[in-house]
Formats: sequence, C-alpha cells, structure tokens
Amino acid sequence: MRPYDNEKLPRHVAIIMDGNGRWAQARNLPRVEGHIVGIESVRDVVSATRELGIPYLTLYAFSKENWVRPRDEVRKLMELLGIYLDKELPLMLEKDIRFNMIGEMKDFPKKLQEKMHSVMRKTARHKSLTLNLALSYSGRQEILHAIISLFEDVKKGSIKKINEHVFKKYLYTGTTPDPDFLIRTSGEMRLSNFLLWQMAYTEIFVTKVFWPDFRRKHYISALREFCKRERRFGRVEDID
Repeated sequence: MRPYDNEKLPRHVAIIMDGNGRWAQARNLPRVEGHIVGIESVRDVVSATRELGIPYLTLYAFSKENWVRPRDEVRKLMELLGIYLDKELPLMLEKDIRFNMIGEMKDFPKKLQEKMHSVMRKTARHKSLTLNLALSYSGRQEILHAIISLFEDVKKGSIKKINEHVFKKYLYTGTTPDPDFLIRTSGEMRLSNFLLWQMAYTEIFVTKVFWPDFRRKHYISALREFCKRERRFGRVEDID
C-alpha cells in the first residue's frame, strides 16, 4: 500500500477535484451523475490518506464562483453535501478523522450550515487526519478576509508585529501546514483560485483522469511521483 517510506510522503495533500461534469457528458448522463460518482472517489482517497498516515488532506469541492452554475445543479450539490456528511460521520468517528470546512459558511442554507457545524464539533478532537473541505471557497477572498481581520486586531492593539507567521493564522487554514503536494484531475493547468497564499512551494501534479475515475491506484501513483521529487524551496541543488 505504501508508495515509499513515511518520511518521504507529504504531510499535506491538496486536490482540485475537477472533471465531474465532463465525465458525465462523455457518457450522455446528466452532470449531476458525475458529482454522485465523484463521492466514491472522495471516499477512496480519504480512506487511503488515513491508511498512509498523511495527517492533512484538503479537497476543493465547491468554489465561490460555482454558485453561478445552473440552479438545479447547485441544489443537487447541496443535497449531496448533506448526504455525504451524514453518511461519512460514522467513519470519521471510527477512524479519528477531523472534519473542517474552509470557505464562506454563510453562503450555505441554514440547515446545511448547522450540519457542517455539528460534524466539525463532533470530530474536533480527532488527530489522525484533518480533512479540510473547501466550500464556497476563493483564494483571493481568503487573503482579503485575512487582511481585514488582521487590520481590525491591529487597530485594537492586540497585534504589535506583522509577519508571515502572524498573517498565516488569519487564513481559513489557520495553523495547518501549507500543502506539500497539489493534485489536479482532468488535465487543466491552473490553480483556479485555490490556496493561493499557501501554495508558494507546493509540488504540482496534473493528471488527465477525470475525478469520478480517480481512485486509490491513481492516488498512489501520484504520491510515488511526489516521493521522487527533490524539494529545494528556492535553494540551489547541492553539487558534489
């Protein structure tokens, strides 16, 4: 199961789960069918991440811009999110998985907000894996929100010095370590406004596989690729 030694695995994997609609269209199915099958990919990847001992996983599920999609599709996505939380909570409790939502909670229907808060509260003490679900998320909005919140605390006098370490705490991800590895499915070569601050030195892997087809074997293959890379963080490669 393990791609390499634990020491070489990323601590934090981020995934842009792309291609659900195109997967469905290629099969002459309604777009929502891609989202339904994509949930199975989420389960597979979350399970593999937990088994591998990777402590952080962030999944880009629904962007701030996605609200402009057809109303029926958005409604179904909200329904699927509620179903997912209900069905996966027992597994989160059993496997010591902490659920966290990053994004604009206020954008969601009240009942769904209550459900997300409930799952976060029930799993808050879990430590084996933190599962961040990016929902109604925008990287630019996150940075702007952090600047405004930081400015308010500066005015109050509770912040005396501003540096990267202080600023990072005001992001949605808080003290979560930056992603070591970004996986994007469906072959698109862009970040799509995802974790813009946090990905300064993230290794990027793009696969043409659509998200509903992306399963454990694809995930392990991507992790093997990560383990082969040398991360220098701006340093010059050592030459013997």
